[in-house]
Amino acid sequence: QVQLVESGGGLVQAGGSLRLPCAVSGRHIDAMGWYRQAPGKQRELVAAISGGGLTNVADSVKGRFIISRDNAKNMVYLEMKSLKFEDTAVYYCAGEDYGIQYWGNGTLVTVSS
Repeated sequence: QVQLVESGGGLVQAGGSLRLPCAVSGRHIDAMGWYRQAPGKQRELVAAISGGGLTNVADSVKGRFIISRDNAKNMVYLEMKSLKFEDTAVYYCAGEDYGIQYWGNGTLVTVSS
């Protein structure tokens, strides 16, 4: 059974940094990503990474967020820098394997202005 568990969320001042780890258990998943959902808004893709390490990040976070993975530890990370108030959201780790989408429960990131 696949489980994705996020951690690392919290309250941070604008301009600060946070690192969100996602622990993947059950099996290795190649296509992984981070999504976020702000209050009153739809869930959006923030960054994605392939099994080989190819990455893609949303324009809204480009230059500030970095997605990475450690396949040996079955971990995926989202490094967030220069955080803005509008980055406030619940951040979800997600993976897709053979057409099945897996989600973590999310971790709340609150950026104070």
